Amino acid sequence: MDAERDLPGDRWAGGGYGFETLAIHAGQDPDPATGAVIVPIYQTSTYAQSDVGEHRGYEYSRSGNPTRTALETCLAALEAGRTGLTFASGLAAEDCLLRTVTGPGGHVLVPDDAYGGTYRLFARVLARWGVEHTPVPLGDLDRVRAAMRPETSLIWCETPTNPLLAVADIAALAAIAHEAGARLAVDNTFASPYLQQPLAWGADIVVHSTTKYLGGHSDVVGGALVTSDTGLAEELAYHQNAMGAVPGPFDSWLVLRGAKTLGVRMDRHCANAARVVELLTGHPAVAAVLYPGLPDHPGHAVASRQMSGYGGMVSFRLAGGEAAALEVCRRTRLFTLGESLGGVESLIEHPARMTHASVAGSQLEVPADLVRLSVGIETADDLLADLDEALAGG
Repeated sequence: MDAERDLPGDRWAGGGYGFETLAIHAGQDPDPATGAVIVPIYQTSTYAQSDVGEHRGYEYSRSGNPTRTALETCLAALEAGRTGLTFASGLAAEDCLLRTVTGPGGHVLVPDDAYGGTYRLFARVLARWGVEHTPVPLGDLDRVRAAMRPETSLIWCETPTNPLLAVADIAALAAIAHEAGARLAVDNTFASPYLQQPLAWGADIVVHSTTKYLGGHSDVVGGALVTSDTGLAEELAYHQNAMGAVPGPFDSWLVLRGAKTLGVRMDRHCANAARVVELLTGHPAVAAVLYPGLPDHPGHAVASRQMSGYGGMVSFRLAGGEAAALEVCRRTRLFTLGESLGGVESLIEHPARMTHASVAGSQLEVPADLVRLSVGIETADDLLADLDEALAGG
C-alpha cells in the first residue's frame, strides 16, 4: 500500500483501463513490505505514530484502514468516479448520504416502488427528523417535475427498481434535479457498475449495497457511495467518520475479492436471466414477466441506451394469484428461498411478505402475486428445469 493516502480514484481516473483491469488492479498494488499480490487484511484498530500528530496516513481504523482504502479506490474506479466511501451496510451508506444532503424541513423524491428498507428509512426514521418524501414513478418525467418543491434537495433513484424492475432515465432525472438546484442519487445495486455507470449520465452520487453483486458470494454485508463532486465527498467523508458505520477490514477484503470477478459473473447472470425470461414468457402459470430486456418493457429503450446488459434480476406475477406465488416459492430446489440477491447462487422470494413487507399498506405496496428471482450462475438448464417443475405445481 502507498504510504500516503491519495484521494481514492485519483491514480486510476481517466487512465483508459478496461473494467476488468480496474476491478483487479485499482487500489491493489502489491504490498511493498512483502510483495503480496493480494491486499492484506489490516486487522488493526490503531497505528503507531512517529511523533504527536505525525503518522503514515492512518491513525484509527474508524477514520481509515488500508484494506478499506483499497476497496474505496477500486469502487471509485469501477464507477468512473473520483471518491469512494464504504460502509457497514447499504442502508448505512444511504443514511450517511441523506443526513449529509438533507435535514429538517427537507424533501426527497423517491421511486414509487423503492426497496422496502429504503422506504422504512424515510418513513420511520428520517420522517421523525423532519425530512419529507414523495413517492413518484420516476419513469414519468412530467410527474417528477410536478412533484419537485423549493425545498427538494434530492431525487433518490433506483434503476432498475426493486422489485418491479422499472427503469428510469438517469440523464433526464439529472437535468430535472440540477435545474431545481437539487442532486440526483442513483442506487446502482441491481445493475452493478459493470452494466451501468450513473455518474457518466449526470448523477451526482452512486449508492451500492456491496452485499449484492459487488461482493457476489452472499458472505458479507456492506455499502458504498461514489461521487466525483469533491465538496460533497468531503462532507460525506466527515459524516462517515463522525457516524462511524464503517466496514471492518475483513468485510472490506471480501468485497474487494468479489469485485475482481464482477465482470465475468455479470455476463453469466445476464445470460442465465435471459434463459429464465424465455421460459417464463408465455408460460400458462405466469401472468406477466418484468424484465428490462423484454422489448415490451416500458423502460426497454432507456435500459438499452444506458445499460450494457439487462441484469440478473427477474420478477414475474402468477396467474393463480398470491397462493400460486407462495407455492412456487416453496417448490423450487435450486432457487433457494431467501432474501438478498446478487450472489452466485440463485434465490427466490415473495417480496410482499419478505423484503418489502415494510411497505404493506403504503403507496409502495407490491403485488401479492409477485415473485422475485435473483438468477445465479449455475448451469442454466438446471435452473430452467427447477423453475418449470415449480411452476407446474404452482
